Amino acid sequence: MRKIKTALLSYGMSGRVFHAPFLELHEGFELTGSWERSKKLIQQDYPDVKSYSSIEELLADDIELIVVNTPVETHYEYAKKVLLSGKHALVEKAFTTTAAEAEELLAIAKEKELKLTVYQNRRWDSDFKTVKQVVEQNLLGDIIEAEFHFDRYNPSLSPKIHKETVNAGAGVLKDLGSHIIDQALYLFGYPEAVHGDIRVTRENSLVDDWFDISLYYTDKRVRLKAGFFVREAIPAYVVHGKKGSFLKERGDIQEDVLKAGAKPNRNNWGTEPESKQGLLHTETDGKEVRKTIPTLQGSYYDLFDGVYESIVHNRPEPVTAGDGIRTMKIIDAAIASSQQKKVITL
Repeated sequence: MRKIKTALLSYGMSGRVFHAPFLELHEGFELTGSWERSKKLIQQDYPDVKSYSSIEELLADDIELIVVNTPVETHYEYAKKVLLSGKHALVEKAFTTTAAEAEELLAIAKEKELKLTVYQNRRWDSDFKTVKQVVEQNLLGDIIEAEFHFDRYNPSLSPKIHKETVNAGAGVLKDLGSHIIDQALYLFGYPEAVHGDIRVTRENSLVDDWFDISLYYTDKRVRLKAGFFVREAIPAYVVHGKKGSFLKERGDIQEDVLKAGAKPNRNNWGTEPESKQGLLHTETDGKEVRKTIPTLQGSYYDLFDGVYESIVHNRPEPVTAGDGIRTMKIIDAAIASSQQKKVITL
């Protein structure tokens, strides 16, 4: 198997938890190191890799793929440097700060014939994979409405300064919002119009920490919400169709076990407890059915495998730059809608 030499632009929580463990697990990648500005930590976990002192030093090395996992406001600048240096890029969410930035990156990638992938790992969450299966198997009939939540109870400000200072990449809309927007577009396609309501609810917060977005389709409405004052969460996924409904709480365990130091594997990884199974209430062969549905296995490994296949076998990226552009267009429209207090036609 051909090895893709891969480097990270940061070895904070994102690099340590979400990227390095899967690059180590997948036989097709060789982790070469990370750019580390102050703390030099990567060699404690991976003694044989390099700690680069600058992005210029990293870009000059023999590397094929670079993970742009720095703060959102820097994604455009660094991803552009990566592409112009002739290397493939895997860019963390939110892809950029505006759709215009995302479109420019795609144009560069096309010109250079490089692969540009957006890291939307939540497509491979166990809960969302199960929701997607229920919808695609037509267990609910024609979908009338859906509601996705990414709620938390966390009134405190983040210790990560870049998340709480006013900058183009800060705020829950571009953080958690980019996940559920991507999931909605992946499942239901691109809407005709967007309405957004974006607020600040935490004391002393300088950035948005609550949103309520409605996506308008000809035949359905999709509502997306996130906030930090939800002590008792309702189901994260609620989908109603002409035949029935499916309710699923957020249950994917991958992030929690990765943060606890667990190493991913190809066997029992990402398996939710049975207590988290979603509720299906529908009609089958003329009979009413109300039962729980077994949850599919979560696997962020599949995203990295898709990146590998795209580079080595020239297949489409698992999450394309076009996908990232569409998500950013929804974010741009939601911001404009909230500011202008009106529905924005796409």
